[in-house]
Amino acid sequence: MVNIKDVTLDEVQALIVPISENDIQEKTLEALKSSKAFSGKEGDVFVLPIVKETVKYMIYVGIGNKEALTAEGLRQAIAEGVKKAKAAKVTEVGIKLVVTDNICVGGNVKAITEAALLASYSFDEYKTKTEEEAPMKFYLVGVPAAKVERANEVLAASLKVAEGVIIARDLVNEPSNVLYPETLAEKAVEVGKAAGCEVEVFDEKQIEALGMKAFLAVGASSERKPKLIVMRYMGDADSKEVLGLVGKGLTYDTGGYSLKPTDSMKTMQSDMGGAAAVIGAMSAIAGNKVKTNVIAVVAACENVISGGSYKPGDIIGSMAGKTIEILNTDAEGRLTLADAITYAIEKEKVTRIIDLATLTGAALVALGTSTTAVVTNNEDFYKELQAAAKKSGEQFWQLPAYKEYAKMNKSTVADLKNTGGRLAGTITAGLFIGEFVQDLPWLHLDIAGTAWADSAEGYITKGGTGAPVRTLYRLVEEPCGCHHNK
Repeated sequence: MVNIKDVTLDEVQALIVPISENDIQEKTLEALKSSKAFSGKEGDVFVLPIVKETVKYMIYVGIGNKEALTAEGLRQAIAEGVKKAKAAKVTEVGIKLVVTDNICVGGNVKAITEAALLASYSFDEYKTKTEEEAPMKFYLVGVPAAKVERANEVLAASLKVAEGVIIARDLVNEPSNVLYPETLAEKAVEVGKAAGCEVEVFDEKQIEALGMKAFLAVGASSERKPKLIVMRYMGDADSKEVLGLVGKGLTYDTGGYSLKPTDSMKTMQSDMGGAAAVIGAMSAIAGNKVKTNVIAVVAACENVISGGSYKPGDIIGSMAGKTIEILNTDAEGRLTLADAITYAIEKEKVTRIIDLATLTGAALVALGTSTTAVVTNNEDFYKELQAAAKKSGEQFWQLPAYKEYAKMNKSTVADLKNTGGRLAGTITAGLFIGEFVQDLPWLHLDIAGTAWADSAEGYITKGGTGAPVRTLYRLVEEPCGCHHNK
């Protein structure tokens, strides 16, 4: 819960105060600086307990050079303060705004709201609780009276965006015995109903009738039958443009007959991070009634082993009519995405496409866990993504898509093979998907490194991160109307 209200430490249990390097004036801060306990530098945090009838806390967070502060820098600083407040088990927290030439009041509201809700998030659904913990309440302090009405509008929209990220995190964090194709579809229906978008779910027979042979080949081995999930939000009747969001929906991935080692399977409930992200993004977009048209498609299934599993050496079909030689059953996500993209183009008539997938380990080798790999056929579309990323603080990096890489996916016995080999794995995987986009503007986002975190950092908590929901939202949101790029 976040509200706009000027509160003092007398009214709340903790007050988070961002401090710049050049803004240390009061005696307490001077004393902290002289003792080298706190200097206001980026990343500095100091918790000052104040004992009266109860213990309260002043939490100073460093923001470095105030004039160079970005929205992402503010998010990170506030997140550190929120984590300290949570560790102190306080439930009511005031957070002071930092309005600068770079960050307007609305930019503050967005950044602080996201930081507060995402840093305080935890997934503890299955932990036994001795007592019910009260949710944290946050108050944004320092909004000028003349701007409170607009700030509340921004706050309402920001809450929906943060909620979309949390939906994605929750979906990724659910274990696969709880979240499987059928229950993922039920969650999507629930989210769509709450946000105001149409959701249609196709069963196995309907998927077969559509000719989605590649998708069915992956899902054939599981007792949990595949589901095709389609979420439609048509918020701009005057436009024929429709953005397609296609999310990889492997609710669990053993690797099939190309079996993963046990350690690599421990977090494979996260292999539907792309699906979670598009469902979370649809929640935010539809919930805020953004003037745009977006259709999300998720081909949800499990990749396990049975007598009916597809095998290395098989040749399978696809909805697009292309044949595919299977060299590795653990390169399954691209098969489901190929059919999901074909469906989005041919049946839903999308005009440009973003696919999101925890697709390759090679993405982690190349870019680590902080940056999403991008393969695209359209530079203007990529520039739009980078402009949105500048606002969200999420990071993306374009990989080359030279024709030599595409040739690595060609088969001698079929139209394509489902792996181009060990070299340039993220690129060849992306370009395999690119074979099915029919020359529409397309972005492939490999979120294998960014959709899951093994440890907490900033407003990213351990487990599902919800990346890149905020960027997808900011790609389609309407301009805020101020001159700040926030």
